[in-house]
Amino acid sequence: MEKTLSAYTDAHIIRYFEDVQQNGLKEHGFPRLTANIGILISNGRRKDLTTLFSEMMEFCCTTIPARKAANDFSVRELVCCIWELEKNNTFPPETISRWKKYLATISPERCYSVYAETPTDRVWNWALFSGVSEFFRHRMLGGEVSEFIETQIASQLKWLDENGMYKDGQHEVHNPMVYDLVPRGLFTALLFAGYRGKYYETIDNAIKTAGLLTLKMQSITGELAFGGRSNQFLHNEAWLAAIFEYEAVRYQKEGNYALAGKFKAAAIQALKPCERWLAKTPISHVKNRFPLDTKHGCEEYAYFDKYMITFASFLYMADMFSNDSIVPLEFDDSPMVWSTSKHFHKTFARAGGYSLEFDINADPHYDANGLGRIHKGNAPSSICLSMPFPAKPEYSLGGFENPCAFSICPAIKDEQGEWYCGAEYDVSYTLTDSRVGKEDCLVAFDCIFANGNKVRFVCSVHQNGVVIQAEGGMNQEVGICLPIFSFDGETYTRISERDNKIFVEYDGWVCAYETDGFRCLEFDVANRNGIYKRYLASGIGRTQIHIKIHKLEE
Repeated sequence: MEKTLSAYTDAHIIRYFEDVQQNGLKEHGFPRLTANIGILISNGRRKDLTTLFSEMMEFCCTTIPARKAANDFSVRELVCCIWELEKNNTFPPETISRWKKYLATISPERCYSVYAETPTDRVWNWALFSGVSEFFRHRMLGGEVSEFIETQIASQLKWLDENGMYKDGQHEVHNPMVYDLVPRGLFTALLFAGYRGKYYETIDNAIKTAGLLTLKMQSITGELAFGGRSNQFLHNEAWLAAIFEYEAVRYQKEGNYALAGKFKAAAIQALKPCERWLAKTPISHVKNRFPLDTKHGCEEYAYFDKYMITFASFLYMADMFSNDSIVPLEFDDSPMVWSTSKHFHKTFARAGGYSLEFDINADPHYDANGLGRIHKGNAPSSICLSMPFPAKPEYSLGGFENPCAFSICPAIKDEQGEWYCGAEYDVSYTLTDSRVGKEDCLVAFDCIFANGNKVRFVCSVHQNGVVIQAEGGMNQEVGICLPIFSFDGETYTRISERDNKIFVEYDGWVCAYETDGFRCLEFDVANRNGIYKRYLASGIGRTQIHIKIHKLEE
């Protein structure tokens, strides 16, 4: 948390404070920043900001009850801060009491921007934030669970699928992975803070079921699944760690120390990519090295002031849920294949130190169909692929434009003899086979193109790498689309070709591709992580690519 705050200079914090004083609160970035500074101070860190923090906290506590400004998020943050300050006697009791009295004047209907008036209202995750904020406020002030809180919870339970995952697609087709994870974390926070109301068992069963499945969705590098809005930000893995920490404690209490240790190991693994990104200068909130002012990889709302401190906020939740007496096991990288419900349209595969993620009904605003991720344990996530390439993303590419949707996927020639990529949204995928061995796994899809042509897309994973095959008709020329990592916003990779092989060197690692023959296509593509060159491998009836990622010296 302290390292995250270091991304904000003192001058930046003062400018931010002056802006909200002059123009008023508009969203939760500033209260979240305030709360996290207070939490750090209460734990003996950043005491140089004590006077400034006191002024910021006074401003937040007096302003929030009187002004709607995404307070749905902010109230819980301030309550957690007050808990930490009070626990550690950081400020005089009369100061803490004054801040509590300000928050005691909150009227939910006047304070929160989104809330359900009845349990059947069609509202989304903001209402859950409002309910959780209100529950934390009630706990701080000694109140009972209100009907307002129960109504918010009831309105949200209908969005849980059969796996306990939260469907926040709003059109009920494309459900973002971050917007599954965060609401589940909010349900977790409710139970952690003592909620035992009428929906307790429903919530507990849902987060327990989904928690076990989240282990299957976590990348071998520790990362959250790709997909949808707000993805590829550092806060993704912080909230993932929070989920795992809570489940580790659950199983320790049940006496299941093996499963507790497994969740603890997953939490530790989730923080590893966070530590690597925090070690870079300047610190960024999104997983690339483009200058912040380009907003590369960011939606309009996902700007630095809001999403950088969100990382610290979610780290605090992980710390709050955690129990350091739990002994972590080795991180589980055993072979497996698992698919989500149709609402999330994902298949995950893992073996031999690699993990793969497929999307078969991708959101065209953020993703593309096909194989969108190949990770190798400890390797840079983007060296092969961490997420696919939408044709017209609803996040900034800093002026760059993609020529089409792209991923690792089959390709065929259209009537004009041009290659048509299986990443497009009118191409359908059906999972037809999956096998899991002691040291390997296999996943196969039938890929149906708009003209009716079918290609069998087969991916096998083992310790020697990933083998990808596209199989068509006997005389049909089939291809495999292949993005090759080129630029992270700061550093160009070293790409070399020889003997039908391509080698990508980056950050001390090599990603090697081998097939019968490659061609480089015109126009690059970009995603949140960087810029990739487009390649294609092809053959008559069948083509194959072998991918292996290893350290440079190996």
